[in-house]
Amino acid sequence: MNSKIDRLRLAQFGNLEVLAKQVVEGFITGLHKSPFHGFSVEFAEHRLYNPGESTRNIDWRLFGRTEKMFTKKFEEETNLRCQIVIDGSSSMFFPKGDLTKFEFSVYAAASLIELLKRQRDAVGLSLFSDKLDLHTAAKSSLTHHRFLYSELEKRMKDYEEKSRSGTDAIQALHDISELTHQRSMVVIFTDLLDDPNRIDELFRAMQHLKHNKHEVILFHVLDAKMEQNFELDNRPHQLIDMETGEKMLLQPAEVREHYVKGIEAYFNEVKMRCVNHRIDFMTANIHEGYNQVLLQYLLKRQKLF
Repeated sequence: MNSKIDRLRLAQFGNLEVLAKQVVEGFITGLHKSPFHGFSVEFAEHRLYNPGESTRNIDWRLFGRTEKMFTKKFEEETNLRCQIVIDGSSSMFFPKGDLTKFEFSVYAAASLIELLKRQRDAVGLSLFSDKLDLHTAAKSSLTHHRFLYSELEKRMKDYEEKSRSGTDAIQALHDISELTHQRSMVVIFTDLLDDPNRIDELFRAMQHLKHNKHEVILFHVLDAKMEQNFELDNRPHQLIDMETGEKMLLQPAEVREHYVKGIEAYFNEVKMRCVNHRIDFMTANIHEGYNQVLLQYLLKRQKLF
């Protein structure tokens, strides 16, 4: 879904739930045309057959339609709790004047809520900046879903209007780990622009989640063109730190190579640590849409059930 259409539609209708339904409908339609056909329509009641297990519960009717073997799930197999965590610090409101990283995260989260609703799974929401600003328990009621959509819409307006705020993902993740009492899938949206010198502390916080038996998916939200490849016009630019207000005048060509090497080294370090801690890591480029997020979630859910 085009970013400008997203913003226009939300401004026009003011209904994040409607947009989320459109995203998910498009995603499911796409799955029908992909190698995951059959996975999209009946994923709430079925799981892929594992060779060696009993064939008694295979759904042969579904096999006839998809040529893939699925077994029917029992009720206790279908329940999942998902805690969606969004970084709301000032750096997430880049780039100005277009779809920001925070808006992308909100639209992606709203789409996940819609998908979770269709699967009858429980979902909770946590938002943080320099502190944990919101934390709800995971529930599956329609009233709760509407409350989450309402909070996401409200926070999009409130966060952008408030003064600059730093990031304390570390303390927020520790708090979320303590507040999320039942085993859950924790889905985190952040740009990872916290202090690189605190990377050990960041992974101790994520390990806290793992220690409490939670599965963790980390979506690294970024504008790859600007933040990773540093594709600025070859003219003087004034860069402003969105969290501190610090300003720097520079010529992009003079620092691009050094910047790209440094940022790649940091992001690669994060990826490797995620692998070592058994945390699912995925880069979420804000210009590549929401299907990447939904598919990663579904694949992870399939592995768990």
